[in-house]
Amino acid sequence: MKKSSELKQAKPAWLRVRVPQGAGFVRMKNIVHGAHLHTVCEEALCPNMGRCWENGRATIMILGDKCTRACRFCNVRPETSGTCDPEEPPRVAEAVRKMGLRDVVITSVTRDDLEDGGAGLWARTVKLVHEAVPGIIVEVLIPDFGGSLSSLETVLASKPEVLGHNLETVSSLYGRVRPQADYRRSLELLRRAHDRGAVVKTGIMVGVGETEEEVLDLMRDAVAAGCEIFTVGQYLQPTKEHLPVSRFVTPEEFESYRRRGLEMGFKVVVSAPLVRSSYHSDEQEDYLKRRLKITARENSLSDGNEKN
Repeated sequence: MKKSSELKQAKPAWLRVRVPQGAGFVRMKNIVHGAHLHTVCEEALCPNMGRCWENGRATIMILGDKCTRACRFCNVRPETSGTCDPEEPPRVAEAVRKMGLRDVVITSVTRDDLEDGGAGLWARTVKLVHEAVPGIIVEVLIPDFGGSLSSLETVLASKPEVLGHNLETVSSLYGRVRPQADYRRSLELLRRAHDRGAVVKTGIMVGVGETEEEVLDLMRDAVAAGCEIFTVGQYLQPTKEHLPVSRFVTPEEFESYRRRGLEMGFKVVVSAPLVRSSYHSDEQEDYLKRRLKITARENSLSDGNEKN
């Protein structure tokens, strides 16, 4: 007999989504596929894909479509190695230009087989996107680079407006959910990025067996590491081979995480069942406009003082 946690659970009403196939969706599909790009929307079976693509938004995934890790929640295919296409960065930049975006999220698979973890290609991609669309806000969602500080600094040198790296789940579940990752290593990456002046973001999924207190402890750790933006969403099992859903968290609980996160010190908390780390939220957009404007003003004053 199956354990209760492994029994198939019916999705509650708040997780049922419409899949639009209108003109906007088709346009995005043609841009992405025409440039031979991968998206986390498709590879991870994101429930928001239809709505986002219909509205002209997609999260581009670089460094191929095969990951050298095998996290039990992720639908991206695991492989011990993969290809690295030097022509991918200009294709990404051109696709972003065609999409007409004011901000874009770029993520990648983990490439432990590459000496720099793919950091060089990451940096070139960010640079070319900035050149193709002046003034665009580039949010990167990077892997942990095996803890390499030099790889992190390579990405930061390309000056993304937001540096994201997901903790994904609470510390006690790493061995079960993402055995090749390390909770403390991910926290250290976030802390280092913050110490170097980046706007830092992280996110988790719930419904994999965590307790409320464990989530709150993780949130405290993330705030202490310098994270300004935090996302919480419901884990959805992509296939029967993946980790089963332990429970469906209610909208009321998500609202509680949002409220308590703001009390802890996060500047933005986006918490709801269908939220993903690349989820476009008005709260984040408004905050970044204010935050980046202040940073630009401070840099201008600093440059003026140095000249004087």
